[in-house]
Amino acid sequence: MSRKLFAACERLHEEDLAIARRTPGLRAEDQLADNSGLSEDAQEEQRLTRRQIFREQQEEARPRLRPLLREAYERGATSNWSHLLRRPEEPKLDLEGDEGLLEAATPETYLAVSRYDVPPTHA
Repeated sequence: MSRKLFAACERLHEEDLAIARRTPGLRAEDQLADNSGLSEDAQEEQRLTRRQIFREQQEEARPRLRPLLREAYERGATSNWSHLLRRPEEPKLDLEGDEGLLEAATPETYLAVSRYDVPPTHA
């Protein structure tokens, strides 16, 4: 992932969390199991309604987000990884980790590909 893309994704995540704070309990991952005595169908309808409201909030925020994400994307080009990750060290390759993972890094980009995602070579 490039620094530019990382910065844009991070900003989008921050904005999504801001929407979640304004609309508590509406994101699918924030919804707890409901034991209110409603039927399964009624509970599912309630979950769908909550998710729909959250998606509507995301859609309303979209025009405001475009320039923010563009600015974050451009800022990522001039930022180093330690600034973007908010920690002093740059990311490092984990050469001792997952043997099924092919990793590569440049000062601009980090890429990891699972060997299972690469098509087999044909002789």
